[in-house]
Amino acid sequence: MSESLHIVCPHCGGINRVPANRLGSAPKCGKCHQPLFTGHPLALDEAAFNRHLQRSDLPMLVDFWAPWCGPCKMMAPAFEQAAAQLEPALRLVKVNTEENQNLAMQYGIRSIPTLALFRGGREIARTAGAMDTRGLIAWTRQYL
Repeated sequence: MSESLHIVCPHCGGINRVPANRLGSAPKCGKCHQPLFTGHPLALDEAAFNRHLQRSDLPMLVDFWAPWCGPCKMMAPAFEQAAAQLEPALRLVKVNTEENQNLAMQYGIRSIPTLALFRGGREIARTAGAMDTRGLIAWTRQYL
């Protein structure tokens, strides 16, 4: 019998139980019937961030960024490409620190872009500065 994972729907926020061996089979949400994985990072506000962090069994890679940040804009395409390659093993999300200042303060974000990797609701790794797609994927995989 395969282990089941709880996965938060990126569209409606519903909690889905998906057998681990079916993650790569394009599972859909039982509530809204949309795909659970889109191959794109999710832009999350504080409430959605907390829901994904606390209710999903997937590791979560977070890009803390701001619209005025040049290196953040340079890294955005690499983060997008990394999402297409790393899902469904983990969820990639973006948190705009201008719109979500409480999250930035809560996690002590001092410079942007900052990447933080979470597993089981806890931060397990962090790095600051822009990376290319290959570097981003390599950095993430070394902690999983």
